[in-house]
Amino acid sequence: MDIRLRPVEAADLPTLYRHQHDPDANRMAVANPRDAEAFHAHWATVLADPTAISKAILADDVLVGRIGCFKTDGLDAVGYWIGREFWGRGFAKRAIALLLEDVPIRPLHARAAKSNVASIRVLQRCGFAVTGYRMSPPDELFPECKEALLVLV
Repeated sequence: MDIRLRPVEAADLPTLYRHQHDPDANRMAVANPRDAEAFHAHWATVLADPTAISKAILADDVLVGRIGCFKTDGLDAVGYWIGREFWGRGFAKRAIALLLEDVPIRPLHARAAKSNVASIRVLQRCGFAVTGYRMSPPDELFPECKEALLVLV
């Protein structure tokens, strides 16, 4: 399959909303889905930010997820979400590799629930190293959980 990245567009939002609202995906990622109002408010801010790096992940022109770089806790970080129906096909690994070719920021950080071994494995295969674990504080998007901290230098 031809995997490529392009900027997220407003037309992608219904699919991305569906992806982030999947109960199995939220259990795996240990995440809380945003309701429609919060989701659209978040993406309005992201899409209006000229410094935001938010990419749609396309496989043969089918939207399979999204990936981006952002600041969190003062650190440059990467995050991604793959629609559950596309899991296990290497899309996350390829998307991270493509993003890293275009984004020279280092160090680059990532976090994943310790129980989300698939995501941790993908990040490690892309060169990220686990630097430790912590109990993450709960917020509107994530409940408290033990998370792995990763870095790419």
